[in-house]
Amino acid sequence: MGKRLAGAEKEVLVEIVRFTQKNGLKGAEGGWKDFLARNDKRFGASLSDPKKRSKDVLLAFLVTFSKDFQNYFSKLVRRLQEQSAFQQYIKEFPDNISPEMKLVQLTAEHPEYRKNYSFPSYKEGWKVMREGKVTNFVNSNMLAIDCEMVLCHDGTEALVRVCVVDSRLEVKLDELVNPLKAVADYRTSITGLSKKDLKGVTCSLVDVQKSLKKILSKGKILIGHSLSKDLQALKFDYARVIDTAYIFKYANLPITASASLNSLCKSVLGYAVREEGEPHNCLKDAEAAMNLVIAKLKHGFNDPIEIARNSVPESDMVKLLAHKIPVYLPCQELLKLFSGNPSIDEKNDSRIRGDYYSTCILFGDIDEAEKAFDELDGQETKDSSGRLQKNVLLKRDNGDVASFYIRKMAYGSQLNESELSKKRPPPIEDAEPTKEVDGEKQKKRKTGKKHEKKTKISVAE
Repeated sequence: MGKRLAGAEKEVLVEIVRFTQKNGLKGAEGGWKDFLARNDKRFGASLSDPKKRSKDVLLAFLVTFSKDFQNYFSKLVRRLQEQSAFQQYIKEFPDNISPEMKLVQLTAEHPEYRKNYSFPSYKEGWKVMREGKVTNFVNSNMLAIDCEMVLCHDGTEALVRVCVVDSRLEVKLDELVNPLKAVADYRTSITGLSKKDLKGVTCSLVDVQKSLKKILSKGKILIGHSLSKDLQALKFDYARVIDTAYIFKYANLPITASASLNSLCKSVLGYAVREEGEPHNCLKDAEAAMNLVIAKLKHGFNDPIEIARNSVPESDMVKLLAHKIPVYLPCQELLKLFSGNPSIDEKNDSRIRGDYYSTCILFGDIDEAEKAFDELDGQETKDSSGRLQKNVLLKRDNGDVASFYIRKMAYGSQLNESELSKKRPPPIEDAEPTKEVDGEKQKKRKTGKKHEKKTKISVAE
């Protein structure tokens, strides 16, 4: 057992065990619950919350993994200890934290951060970059990055271009990258690249990782829009990040939603990164991300900003959201409703709320997703944000009929006042509950001899 793992605090070991649970990792005695069932005759797996187990039990489970995994766990220990030191430093010396590092903290506090920045960096080919010393917490040096990816025949995405600029918009890295495997779709309409552009390119992903490790030394901050997707393509685990999709508040989007880079630039910077139908420019996108952070630092933008209602990240446009699904209905059965070869989006964690859950259905392209929605048989309505949805019925093999909603990701027009006044629809599954705000003090209602406060009201369908 490594010294770092053995000497870690219990709270750190709890997080590592939870990491193994989230990723379905198994040691010589299986996963966490398998281990408990075999080794705890009194409680077995019934007491599976790692927080309720002793440090010795947590360590005993982690040492059932291979030496390579234990080395990786040691890296996680170091990462978690550095993050803990950062939080402690903020508490003790809040005035010493640079405005840039406060945006790093703001990114980490976003409700989607934990899900999107939990990388499978234990897998082959991944690099884990450490955060560094506590003294780096005052570092204000920033770099912005953007990547372009192609679809390969094995179903994975591969990096084909990467651009990095500094805060003066000077180019620090601009490379075409050889994917080193067969490409199924160059996505030229998006990437702006074709097969001939990569002819003779020798730069590899490993070369890019080495370059990034060098230019990100001494605690520099890495910026990007929906940066987790770029880091996935780079197979590069780096924690000191500012995600421009996370640092602004949106007046007309759910708390878990984010605006596209193009729409955010229109609202914050007053210009579009690209015209409609124009392919991405990797360098311009990196510059735009840096300009958004500079604008945030200079002007604050603390009040919620309005985003065009038809603004949705392109990666979301190939999806349909299925929600208010009864928990007894396996998500794979949803695919029976569609022709072609859609799949359940594995990057989207199914969100369970009581007796229902939600998940995303992924299609090959935007047109396929649009066609799939149009062909659905069900009553069409809108949610409170103006997105079209249908209440559909699915007959199961056992004769039971399940009812749930399938919704577009794109925004349409707002519901008008008459539509809103007819009925308060049920809560949606993709937004966090919010307190009712009406500018007046909440009134108390009598229930017998007592008064009770009104409960929180969720955003309506």
